[in-house]
Amino acid sequence: MSTQVSPTAPPDPDVYLSVQASPEFSGLRKTLRGFVFPMTAAFFLWYALYVILSAYARDFMGTVLFGNINVALVFGLLQFATTFLIAWLYARFADRKLDPVADEIRQRVQGGN
Repeated sequence: MSTQVSPTAPPDPDVYLSVQASPEFSGLRKTLRGFVFPMTAAFFLWYALYVILSAYARDFMGTVLFGNINVALVFGLLQFATTFLIAWLYARFADRKLDPVADEIRQRVQGGN
């Protein structure tokens, strides 16, 4: 059985099942989970802290730092900064750890190697 995928013929499901069962694909999923799950948990905890402080530590969150800027505003802006930081870290992580393995798997499937 050939593992090559033709651009004009419908793909053979057995090719994808064999890729899914391969150790390379399992390693790729494990590597992805190793980044995504801890980062998601960390961001959720950071966001939950913001919400909890906003609800139960109103005096602290209302503390004026300078001018019209208070702790709540800074925490809210840091939520956006954290989101962009995580996206940037993920892009770097994917470029270094995920994309090379995914490209290799794709080449093997498309090229029949």
